[in-house]
Amino acid sequence: MSVAISDAARDALADWLSGMKSLRGASEATIGAYRRDLVDYLSFMTEHLGGPQGIAALGRVTTSDMRAWMARERGAGLGARSLARKLSAVKTFYRWLAEREGLEVTPVLSARAPRYQRSLPRPLAEDAARAMIETVGSSDTRPWVAARDAAVVTLLYGCGLRISEALSLTVDDLPLGDSLRIRGKGGKERIVPLIAPARQAVEAYLEIMPHPVTSGAPLFRAIRGGALSARTVQKSMERARMGLGLPATATPHAMRHSFATHLLSAGGDLRSIQDLLGHASLSTTQVYTGVDTARLMEVYEASHPRAARR
Repeated sequence: MSVAISDAARDALADWLSGMKSLRGASEATIGAYRRDLVDYLSFMTEHLGGPQGIAALGRVTTSDMRAWMARERGAGLGARSLARKLSAVKTFYRWLAEREGLEVTPVLSARAPRYQRSLPRPLAEDAARAMIETVGSSDTRPWVAARDAAVVTLLYGCGLRISEALSLTVDDLPLGDSLRIRGKGGKERIVPLIAPARQAVEAYLEIMPHPVTSGAPLFRAIRGGALSARTVQKSMERARMGLGLPATATPHAMRHSFATHLLSAGGDLRSIQDLLGHASLSTTQVYTGVDTARLMEVYEASHPRAARR
């Protein structure tokens, strides 16, 4: 939508986004998504209400106006999950406006997102995860490429890394020790243990990797020496899963799911797994591992300071 929004609304949006980046550490991708969502919302309200909406006018948005916006989004083909995400961004912006400008924003905050079925992750069985690593490690006729792919997949399963985190490692992270410092979503850092099989897989790859190991260079290299892409790893796992007869859900992210689920089933503490995965919310880890509410409450009762004092 190309409708112009008011200068006041645009300035407020810019200030809010700046705060999200500096105070909450939101990533550039997140900031970009918030900007698109809010510009689209503000543009709709400009057109719907018949003119550019200043700060005071934004506080006069009604429940009916919110319903009209949500109906337009659904009518344009936006799915329930995407609309819920978009509404969450709008509500966060309005909470900030309420604190800064003293606006009454109850109609916006009371808007209900459409219900949707949250898809649960599908981890691999332990033997399937091991078979995936072994198959990836023998699926390319070039030994260094096979060793590279095996090393990446081993890091995903052995350390619970996101594919982007594994591929962001550089030569400067060498030599590998007993842990890795990972910069995850929003630039947040965490320390994850590096198990011996993962370290050995990376070292085996480096021994035969033909490209120069220079400071600043990516740890995992493409055929011509550039940074390895996530798509290349996905293709390698696609070939492996077809050979193993595994479902299409056997993706790089499924290896991270498998790490968390297998660790939990072996007796791992949910809070510790949350830290290892870099989840900001325990509820995210709950969904990630498929843990039920009763188990989540056990963790809460055992770890929450106020609960522990009762």
